[in-house]
Amino acid sequence: MTADAPLHYDEFGLFHENAEEFGIPYDGPPVVRRESVVVDPATGRRLSALVWGDDPPEIVLIHGGAQNAHTWDTVALALGRPLLAVDLPGHGHSDHRDDGPFGPRENAADVEVAVRALAPDAAMVVGMSLGGLTAIALTERAPDAVRTLLLVDVTPGVDKDRAAPIAQFVSGPDSFESFDEILERTVQFNPTRSVQSLRRGVLHNAVQRDDGRWVWRYQRPRMMEMALRPDDAPAEADDPPVPDFTTLWDDLGAVTVPVLLAYGTEAGSVVAPEHIDELRRRQPTAQVIAVEGAGHSLQGDTPLELTAIIEDFLAS
Repeated sequence: MTADAPLHYDEFGLFHENAEEFGIPYDGPPVVRRESVVVDPATGRRLSALVWGDDPPEIVLIHGGAQNAHTWDTVALALGRPLLAVDLPGHGHSDHRDDGPFGPRENAADVEVAVRALAPDAAMVVGMSLGGLTAIALTERAPDAVRTLLLVDVTPGVDKDRAAPIAQFVSGPDSFESFDEILERTVQFNPTRSVQSLRRGVLHNAVQRDDGRWVWRYQRPRMMEMALRPDDAPAEADDPPVPDFTTLWDDLGAVTVPVLLAYGTEAGSVVAPEHIDELRRRQPTAQVIAVEGAGHSLQGDTPLELTAIIEDFLAS
């Protein structure tokens, strides 16, 4: 097998496919631009984001680990609202970072800068998976920047066992000989998604090197590799600190804005019944919505259902 010839990629040329797949009216390319904000003046490190529409963003969307801002494209098209979709540090078009782990609290520091610069008046922050944990940390760090909080298939109770399939996918080969090979692996780990949507996702989330091989855009954190390591395995000298997301329960409990959790009912969801019980103990007024037909990625599995949830929550 030989490596692929260079494949043309137009970042803003695939929106019509999202619309066609989910029956969203499409009159032509939406108004979308890419912006970047310096989040570390000492190094010049930048956070990148997609700004949808000409008016001030009403919603901030934060993707999960090993994803990027384009994971929200179908939801953004269906909403038809001005919004901001960020690329987390080390993901998408954001700069990689070399100063240690990039967990929710580190991410929140960068996202705060981007939100204040690009979406200071947003009415809602929506965070999926790692993006949801980041949104919780952002609410604790900058409560004036988060006026409504919607968590997509995540709580601080997410544990190693439930996250193992995600870690297994992210901790795969460093590179792939062809586009077909990287797509095949993606399809294998995402049985609830159409091949067409996964192909778009790979185009947005991978890049072809000069030697023709394909690599993921995101910076792969060591904590993903550690998630697959047996509990009794000896520690290695360069192991990063093991993330303890449960510390975010206190942050979530202190949130004073409306909170909603939307989670998938299919295999792949990382939300367990005991997590919902703890959420309701910490936030008695929080709304909880189970979404049939969705696994972990509601924005990919059931984007129109998630859009309706966002609209209803905004209106409430």
